[in-house]
Amino acid sequence: MNWYDNAIIYHIYPLGFCGAPKFNDGSEDVTYRLDKVLEWIPHLKEMNVDAVYFGPVFESVEHGYDTIDYKKIDRRLGDNNSFRFICDRLHENGIRIILDGVFNHVGRRFPQFMDVQEKKQASEYCGWFQNLNFGGPSPYGDPFWYEGWNGHYNLVKLNLRNPGVCDHIIDAINYWIESFDIDGIRFDAADCLDFDFFKRIRSFCKGKKSDFWLVGEIIHGDYNRWANPEMLDSVTNYECYKGLWSSHNDKNYFEIDYSINRQSGANGGIYRNIDLYNFVDNHDVNRLASTLHNNAHLPLVYTLMYTMPGIPSIYYGSEYGIEGRKENNSDDNLRPCLHLNDLADHGNTSLYRHIVKLGRIYRSYPALRTGSYERIMITNQQLLFKKVQGDQTVYVALNLADYEYDLNFQTHLSGLVDVFTAEPLQIDNGNANVRMRPYTAMIIVADDIVNTEPEEAEIIPDKDTEIVIGGKYRHFKGNEYELIAVARHSETMEELVIYKSLKDGEVWARPKSMFIGKAGDVRRFTKID
Repeated sequence: MNWYDNAIIYHIYPLGFCGAPKFNDGSEDVTYRLDKVLEWIPHLKEMNVDAVYFGPVFESVEHGYDTIDYKKIDRRLGDNNSFRFICDRLHENGIRIILDGVFNHVGRRFPQFMDVQEKKQASEYCGWFQNLNFGGPSPYGDPFWYEGWNGHYNLVKLNLRNPGVCDHIIDAINYWIESFDIDGIRFDAADCLDFDFFKRIRSFCKGKKSDFWLVGEIIHGDYNRWANPEMLDSVTNYECYKGLWSSHNDKNYFEIDYSINRQSGANGGIYRNIDLYNFVDNHDVNRLASTLHNNAHLPLVYTLMYTMPGIPSIYYGSEYGIEGRKENNSDDNLRPCLHLNDLADHGNTSLYRHIVKLGRIYRSYPALRTGSYERIMITNQQLLFKKVQGDQTVYVALNLADYEYDLNFQTHLSGLVDVFTAEPLQIDNGNANVRMRPYTAMIIVADDIVNTEPEEAEIIPDKDTEIVIGGKYRHFKGNEYELIAVARHSETMEELVIYKSLKDGEVWARPKSMFIGKAGDVRRFTKID
């Protein structure tokens, strides 16, 4: 079994997460905005996250899906050295890295496309772009026509049957594996990509790292066409994405149960051999808290996502129940700049604690991760199923109703407890009984190891992390600085450290957390005197 069969994924859309400028005209200096991920590492570990899936990080014109250079970090996020440092710190903390592979199309500033614009028919790259011909002008006024993805002509569709294009992409993937040790790729618009391209990519990537994860963005269709031993390991489970929220909005658990059984039921599930990528929101769809009619259902939806067959994922910020809707055909509200302290102070902290506990439960019971699915009881507003692996059985019960519900079911186990509350169930002659409160979920087990774990050892502060005005600090790249003052950002009130280079006297400001933090935080500066 590979690591991704048991993974919890955390999805970040970097340009939004970092509050980067909307456009990159190539004139801005490199700005190390993505470094803020380092401050989130303890947060990721608390949620038992196994891998971070970064949305587009390659140099692009606007939103990341209009690539300029497949081997360069977008200057709005940082540079290759800073991203390598981020990858190293994540790996040191047991967190893997998945990158967004936008290989269906590129931006109009992609060098090979610009070569066609300059040299026209004489360009050696004319065959790199889908349906490029010189029979008429493009909507942008080029003296040739080309195919844009989904009618968007700022997204120039690549010809993946051209060996040069495939070689170029594989060379880029090889670079990210060898230089950054990335652990997987999410293929954007996978339903548009050539099957032979996938087969070649799989052969190459699995040859480099046998446990390299390949997951594709698929909206509709038979997932077996893409996820199979010759191509991808997994695809995005849009079918259950819809059912997860609409079954609660419509008070109809039959909808999501039908989809889960169709996909992964013990008797005839058509995707039983695929660990599908499950999600409740992402960078393209409204946030779950903006989709549900009743936010009391938030913990139930997440419980279902973590316990149904497949790989659970969290979209950054949604663990705190933030809202976000598409407006005026813009995805900006779905991709906000977030600060962890703000979420902890103003977000839905009870939902966050619920998701943290879900991560611990998911990690503790193998049957939840890879066990078979069997529905035991269902009504419009209640659902009970079990996950079984070997001699381990875990029951999952959900009550989306606004009234109490008496749950009764047969079990071969002599003692059961709800992991969320640590409350035992009454069992009489193999019949389990419990009264479920409104809007509650239960994960019922025989061995409640989650609530009997020993308390964590006391964390002893690191005395070397004190801020010292006038102190000398060394950046991880080797440059040395003197700390001048501590200030606050005028809008966010974030604490900043003001420091100057000992080499040229240039003055800078960085978040205080890069100099000082709780034990386990990652700092980019070390005190040297």
